[in-house]
Amino acid sequence: MGEKLLEVKNLVKHFPVRGGVFSRVHSYVRAVDGISFDLEPRETLGVVGESGCGKSTAGRAILRLIEPTSGEVIFEGTDIVGLDRESMRKLRREMQIIFQDPYASLNPRMTVGSIVGEPLTIHKIARGKDRDEQVAAILERVGLRPEHMRRYPHEFSGGQRQRIGIARALALNPKLIIADEPVSALDVSIQAQVINLLEDLQKEFGIAYVIISHDLSVVQHICDRIAVMYLGEIVEIAGADEVVMSPRHPYSEALLSACPIPDPQATKDKKRIILHGDVPSPVNPPPGCRFHTRCPYKEEKCAIEQPPLRELTSGHFTACHFAEQIFSSSSSTV
Repeated sequence: MGEKLLEVKNLVKHFPVRGGVFSRVHSYVRAVDGISFDLEPRETLGVVGESGCGKSTAGRAILRLIEPTSGEVIFEGTDIVGLDRESMRKLRREMQIIFQDPYASLNPRMTVGSIVGEPLTIHKIARGKDRDEQVAAILERVGLRPEHMRRYPHEFSGGQRQRIGIARALALNPKLIIADEPVSALDVSIQAQVINLLEDLQKEFGIAYVIISHDLSVVQHICDRIAVMYLGEIVEIAGADEVVMSPRHPYSEALLSACPIPDPQATKDKKRIILHGDVPSPVNPPPGCRFHTRCPYKEEKCAIEQPPLRELTSGHFTACHFAEQIFSSSSSTV
């Protein structure tokens, strides 16, 4: 294990809920509730889970697009949570984001050249003709043409718009890119092209990724490790193949059982796990293990005591009291 590029320690983001005549805070939405992980240079970590589990909020809090409630985000040895605005602006050159919606994340009143070139101007890297040349080179690298610089976002397809978003994130040659559902709004064939593009860019520029997704087939293909989130917490984290082939948490097992397989016979033989009940409210999460209200293996202890995220085998962490007993068999769920 080498030097860490990013270390997230007990990151918390709670949103206040106001009500009443004086709009007083009466509770909090516990969107992210104490997650921890690390990331090495050139590594790709996938963060998966159901909608509303806190994945996107965690990504934005790491970049301080929203301010964390508490915790540490250490980037190259510096805790960025305590940085002032000017110091944070300088650090933005090293940390970028690809947004989920390629239709909403691009300013419709700006040309592609202005969108991609804006970071170069803000950080005083290039201006005028030099900036245009750099923008043209970046667009070509992501599969677009230099003449696209003069067009507006509405003139492009969804896949092309996402490429523009990738070009904008790539303009400053960052060390870390957080990709928030980068292909979920795209057709399947375009998804493959964008995923392959991200992999090629990582090999060429040495970028580390945090890929936020609900699609396990996507993260298994591109990621080195996978972190599974449920109701604001990480319940399992391990190597990508290990999580997919040998999950050690009941929630991970259920997620994997829902993934489609392009093989009729394998689909027929596959064990499908149906989770009963709804996801509890993050305003009032259940005591003990947060998954126990839907877990098919729950016992009395699960409703009382919160399980710690512990290492079962080398590099494989899970938050389940009975992981050894439940998953004692080496057979794969998928």
